[in-house]
Amino acid sequence: MAVNRPVSVAPLLDALSAHQLIARIEREIRQVILGKDDVIRVAVTCLVAGGHLLVEDVPGVGKTTLARTLAKAIAGSFRRIQFTSDLLPSDILGVAVYDQTAQEFRFHPGPIFANVLLADEINRATPKTQSALLEAMSDRQVTADGATRPLPEPFLVVATQNPLEIVGTYPLPESQLDRFLMRVVMGYPAPEAELQLMAGHSNEDALRQVSQACSGTDLVSLQRTVATVRVEDSLLGYVHSLIQRTRQGGVFSIGASPRGAMSLVLAARARALAEARDYCVPDDVQRCFLPVLAHRLHPPGGMPEDGRAYSEDALRRILASVPVPT
Repeated sequence: MAVNRPVSVAPLLDALSAHQLIARIEREIRQVILGKDDVIRVAVTCLVAGGHLLVEDVPGVGKTTLARTLAKAIAGSFRRIQFTSDLLPSDILGVAVYDQTAQEFRFHPGPIFANVLLADEINRATPKTQSALLEAMSDRQVTADGATRPLPEPFLVVATQNPLEIVGTYPLPESQLDRFLMRVVMGYPAPEAELQLMAGHSNEDALRQVSQACSGTDLVSLQRTVATVRVEDSLLGYVHSLIQRTRQGGVFSIGASPRGAMSLVLAARARALAEARDYCVPDDVQRCFLPVLAHRLHPPGGMPEDGRAYSEDALRRILASVPVPT
């Protein structure tokens, strides 16, 4: 069944207006997420590009708080799903329930019908349940009980993931990882920020102080504007050379996919808007290179415990080896 999705009427923005809007979103998030400007920039770049974000690290470093703050800054509806081994696809998508009065089945939407969906500890669920997100993340729609239903606009999945060596986790399949536009690793807070937390800085109190930085229409305007950012042919050639290097020499078990290449260009465009430019430069590509590609690529022979570090180091070597266009 075809999806009757309303056509967006959100207007395009000029580069300066887009930059100012992005800066407001980042400023609100910095009230809650202390000392993590690089993490915030990646998260907001992903949001503006219309992609989905994978947030990785050990429990207790602020992954869930980041997702909640993003949702509040854009005044979007927010739902959280705690992924567990017994979670079912219908718990995410929704289920048809028989209405005795009407004598018919009626669909009850699941929590995925929100602007921001937090898939908390996504790798604690089985692969079958993880796969329930694939259509939603790729096509912004859900098919259940023979009907296809559009998801709200904007729509963002923020998934948190524990390191694989933690008990009770399942590795995310490549098809799932490839649908996350960017990945960010939270890391432990800087000493100054951790001292503030120990002295009584409350994330809950800070979250209540977060103001609406933009509306849903504003965000859709930003996301539409990203597509208008210019990318010169020489820069596209640079991206292609970088992607080709990931497929050569056995550096990775499988090189970056065409989706990975397109994702890199998309993220670079969003990054350019954050710098108040309507055109991309090599620095935009370089800053997005690891967040866009590191989670999609694995060392030859599988994913050892240091697989993340291997992928990031290998990508840095590729960046250093490919000539930058002038």
